[in-house]
Amino acid sequence: MKFEWIIPLLIGWLAGWIVNYISDVLPYTRQLSKPVCLQCGSPFSLSNYLFFKRCPNGHPRSIRVWFVQILIIALSVYSYFAPPLKIGYWAGVLLMTYFGIVFVIDMEHKLILHPTSIAGALLALALGITTHGLRTTLLGGLGGLIIMLVFYFFGVLFARKRAKRMRDNGLDSDDEESLGQGDVILVTILGFLVGWPLIWFMIILSTLLGGIISLFLIIGMLINRRYNTDALMVFIPYGPYFITGATLIMYFPGFLQALLPV
Repeated sequence: MKFEWIIPLLIGWLAGWIVNYISDVLPYTRQLSKPVCLQCGSPFSLSNYLFFKRCPNGHPRSIRVWFVQILIIALSVYSYFAPPLKIGYWAGVLLMTYFGIVFVIDMEHKLILHPTSIAGALLALALGITTHGLRTTLLGGLGGLIIMLVFYFFGVLFARKRAKRMRDNGLDSDDEESLGQGDVILVTILGFLVGWPLIWFMIILSTLLGGIISLFLIIGMLINRRYNTDALMVFIPYGPYFITGATLIMYFPGFLQALLPV
């Protein structure tokens, strides 16, 4: 029994390391390059990077590194003893690695990169077809695409009003979108994964999660007396909420059954 714990612990550690490595290099170089310190740009030696040591100039690794390692190890152990619905542990490890990469990069850079989208689409198609067939998989992706395109065009209108308001207030407008094209692609990919009609529920769940977190952020700004009209112009990345919604569906089937009793 004790030996059984070693496998998910080691696999979880490796998956967390991969998430941290890709999140450290891909947004900057767009390729799998040698990692460097994100504070000073000094290259890491292999041993220092593997064991999360400081950079040559003494800068420590970010708290994100440890957060990712702990969270993915915990999810690896959990899914080893309670395998994800229909896909099993090993495919679940690949999926959680993809989820982790998208989550971290979008949270830190507000980017959903094309290489991760291509890899995610191939993985989601394979898992979707295996678990619920070609038709349900393609309908899930199409449904996610259409729903998110509607939201996207509403976001474009909102961004234009925001830019006009900033110009009217003498501020420089920017091109930041309230909902990016990457979010549309991501939900299409997740639609392949969860299928139709479950993609509806995933979008609603993710939107609710985003709304709840945003509410807490506004309450925090009110408490600290930092809330003003400019706070309405701050955008949050939605990719992490879509990933969280898909994670709850794929890895915690009891949660899904409680909300959607058959």
